[in-house]
Amino acid sequence: MSLSKRFGLALLTLLVILGAAALAMTWRPAIAAIDPPSAKAFDPALVKRGRQLAAIGNCADCHTFKGGKDFAGGLPVATPFGTIFSTNITPDPDTGIGRWSEAAFQRAMASGIDRAGQHLYPTFPYDHFTHVSPEDNSALYAYLMTREPVHVAPPDNHLTFPFNVRPILAGWKLLFLRRGEVTPDPARSAAWNRGQYLVEGLAHCGACHTPRNALGAERKAASFGGGEADNWQAYALNAQSPAPVPWTGDALLDYLRHGWQRDHGVARGPMAQVVNNLASVDADDVRAIATYTADIFGPPRDRSRRPEAGVADAAASQSKPPAGLPQASVSTANTGSAPSNNADGAAIYAAACANCHESARPLPYGGIDLHRSTGISAPDARNVANTVLYGLPPRDGERSPIMPGFAASLTDAQASALLAFLRARFSTQPPWSHLDQTLAGARRAQASFLRTAAEPPNISITGTTRGQP
Repeated sequence: MSLSKRFGLALLTLLVILGAAALAMTWRPAIAAIDPPSAKAFDPALVKRGRQLAAIGNCADCHTFKGGKDFAGGLPVATPFGTIFSTNITPDPDTGIGRWSEAAFQRAMASGIDRAGQHLYPTFPYDHFTHVSPEDNSALYAYLMTREPVHVAPPDNHLTFPFNVRPILAGWKLLFLRRGEVTPDPARSAAWNRGQYLVEGLAHCGACHTPRNALGAERKAASFGGGEADNWQAYALNAQSPAPVPWTGDALLDYLRHGWQRDHGVARGPMAQVVNNLASVDADDVRAIATYTADIFGPPRDRSRRPEAGVADAAASQSKPPAGLPQASVSTANTGSAPSNNADGAAIYAAACANCHESARPLPYGGIDLHRSTGISAPDARNVANTVLYGLPPRDGERSPIMPGFAASLTDAQASALLAFLRARFSTQPPWSHLDQTLAGARRAQASFLRTAAEPPNISITGTTRGQP
């Protein structure tokens, strides 16, 4: 045999071996379909437990399109690689998980593989759900299989090549998926260990609060170092937190139970969905989440002075404010972070903000002391921009702060002046840059949200009543 033929045969053999290895790594068998079980087949106590777990996991918000049926999917999730639509997880036999056995559900949670053997995209955060115990997965399965079946198929994902080729997800998992349950720490309290299990697993807090790498995986070396979701900054939950007032376990419990806390303000954006769900969760589990998260923050940083002190001291050295403006509206932070003559921002603040934020008005009209605002001290202006433009709705059942939005009454130039003023007046941090781009992005995100909410991707939706609540 000639040298060229031997080389060709060797190359062909190598390609066959590599192809077989790739197939073995990416291929997963289908799990046989079942007849949808009766809702009455599930223990009501298990269903009740599953309801609590689904609330902790925020399942309904990710798997429900705005204005759609609960758990029927279709919610668009924008990623750097394209748009992925959440799946139907109702017990519909054709478009949902009605023909999934519990074994298929357990595999999806632990390994990110659907019943048919396809790899699931990690927008379904199985890198966290892999830590959920089989017992809790059984409860979740019981809860979902007793929901109302909804016959609706979500749209096809809009992904560019090669990200639309699911087998490549096997490589992603090889790099980033670490299976197995969370290991308890015997030196810690029961509440801390329960909180670790929930935060690292079903609650998947790091999915938003941890930055991601170029392949969309969490950067574990920067765990809880801050991320983003739906054009909102998810603040760092570790020592890098920009909160002027350190978080404590009690403050976190108050915030997570009620959606606001006097030193930290109101839950906004995706975090509002989280606290809405936690309102229905047993207090012990919410306290456990608060206990573990407070430990992630670490001990409170040294505060030789209150967060207001720097501003108050600087204010004492300032001249009297211009005629017609209250003292509170003058840029007094001694930072050099914004022009001292930001008269437009000061005037807008005096007219639109000071009456609620500096008048000691009772709730719901009294706003947080802005010296304490995490958003104003954060490195990114997005959250403050979103709040200024679109306000804060009232919390159901809570006497919490409310705020109107100013998107229709402020131009981008006026809003930019206000943001610059707030940063200089109430923070000791350097000025934000590119506020025009931040505001334009906030308006685009809101327009996209409204457009998506007004145009469901599925027209024909049918549902039937399903046994247990």
